[in-house]
Amino acid sequence: MSFQRLGEEVGLSPASVHERVRKLEQRGVLRGYHAELDARALGFDVTAFIGVSIHHPRGIEAIEQRLHEEPQVLESHHVTGGHTLLLKVRMRDTRELRDLIFRLRGFEGVERTETMVVLSTQREGHALPIEEAPRAHEASVLEANSGEGRKGKAAAKTKSGRTRG
Repeated sequence: MSFQRLGEEVGLSPASVHERVRKLEQRGVLRGYHAELDARALGFDVTAFIGVSIHHPRGIEAIEQRLHEEPQVLESHHVTGGHTLLLKVRMRDTRELRDLIFRLRGFEGVERTETMVVLSTQREGHALPIEEAPRAHEASVLEANSGEGRKGKAAAKTKSGRTRG
């Protein structure tokens, strides 16, 4: 989306939008920009979730480090429940999946794995539901410490009760 179009959506000039985006990047709110790839079109036909159970919590950091060396591991989550880690992986075929599972089982500290192969996916994405965020939060994110608010924004009160804006 262009700064022009975004500005029209939020009632700001393109220059103001650009400045706010820059500040959001500096604060780490915006961490990157990504192309959305079609895994199937690139030959990655198998998606799976792998639950990994480890012997002792002290070993989790070493296992997480090793997972960074596995490019097929798209996501790694430390979870509650029957497993210590939950991995999302994408593979070209089940042979690659089997090989990854064998490698994981060879990691020091891994007690067992449980693999769930995805049969179909109805919804997959990375978008956060920010359109449902309270207006006050939207304004604070949009302002990004710039002091400029939306057009027609009501004045805000400070903790001392004085009006600003």
